[in-house]
Amino acid sequence: MLYDPAHFEPLVDESWDEARVRDAIRAIVADADAAYSPDGLWPAHEWDGWDAPLPLKNLYVGAAGVVWALNRLRLHAESALDLRTVALRALELWREEPDFERNEIKPEPAESSLFCGETGPLLVACLLGAGGSLADELLARVRANVANEAEELFWGTPGTLVAAAAMGWDDAARESADALASRRDADGLWTQRHYGPTVRSLGAPHGLVGNVGALLRVEHDRNDALGRETAAILAAHAIVEDGLATWPLGFGGGLEARDGQIRLQWCGGAPGIVIAAGGYLDEELLLAGAELVWRAGPHNDEKGHGICHGTAGNGFALLKAFARTGDERWLERARRFAVHALAQVERLRAARGRGRYSLWTGDVGTALYAAACIDADARYPVLD
Repeated sequence: MLYDPAHFEPLVDESWDEARVRDAIRAIVADADAAYSPDGLWPAHEWDGWDAPLPLKNLYVGAAGVVWALNRLRLHAESALDLRTVALRALELWREEPDFERNEIKPEPAESSLFCGETGPLLVACLLGAGGSLADELLARVRANVANEAEELFWGTPGTLVAAAAMGWDDAARESADALASRRDADGLWTQRHYGPTVRSLGAPHGLVGNVGALLRVEHDRNDALGRETAAILAAHAIVEDGLATWPLGFGGGLEARDGQIRLQWCGGAPGIVIAAGGYLDEELLLAGAELVWRAGPHNDEKGHGICHGTAGNGFALLKAFARTGDERWLERARRFAVHALAQVERLRAARGRGRYSLWTGDVGTALYAAACIDADARYPVLD
């Protein structure tokens, strides 16, 4: 069994309607505008805000991510907020009280984390034009993180490499890339040291393909070989059944995680591998992974609709299959997932009485996926 059917549900019986999708994106943006306050930023979902000081400010599940998404959605729905001002307010509040989980084991320097630290709010503020000293502070965060031993996107050098590349800082990006590449293990992986135990992972947020994706953002003679070698590792460790494929969370392990779950989402399993390695993964394996995503269907409401571990995130794997092959069937499938994810947004918003305000787990991330399906654009948010 490559996935647990109990975590998935049948697609809604609704065809793609671009006008309807555009209306849903506008509704998500309008809801985010209405829910914002300068003091509380956005209300936190209980999963997003678990054991963390509120309001949430970070890029992953906090205000910086919402602002990043609203800015990217402007071609489809204009926010009424002054996004630069909101970004600066999120940074101000982060500096008053970082929203690290209270009992979390954090790699050092934790403040440099792209997803969870100050780097995310700084990056968003700088991308929205708040440069000057803030750009200097962001560059300092990037350079302070060059030796971070986490070796993954959330906390480590790969994340700050992505930030440097987004800012167009070639020298800083190259410095980070060279340091990260130098710490690659002899078998082509990295050893992750974060959240307590030492692990070796293949996945996108905390492992091999996320690191390789960050390295490939910097032009270098090593890149062609890096892609080939990583594709070979992924081919060797793919779990294939009846023309379908997925990958374990941990290098050399089985599909079940420590909690007994078999994950099929961006942050574990075939979707994340296909999304991050879509440019170099063996095409037969890429399509086998994407086919598994399609056969499993959308996540149910326990996981939700978001781009981290929900329906929209899995849908990006279908968009990657379209980008690789040009086969319109994959775009049609991706759009079916978008329709379903938007229906989940509406259903869960009605049940809670408000939206979910975060980039990776919330409504604006799903709106970005729906917009990507309109534009036939397979780029995964922030990281591509």
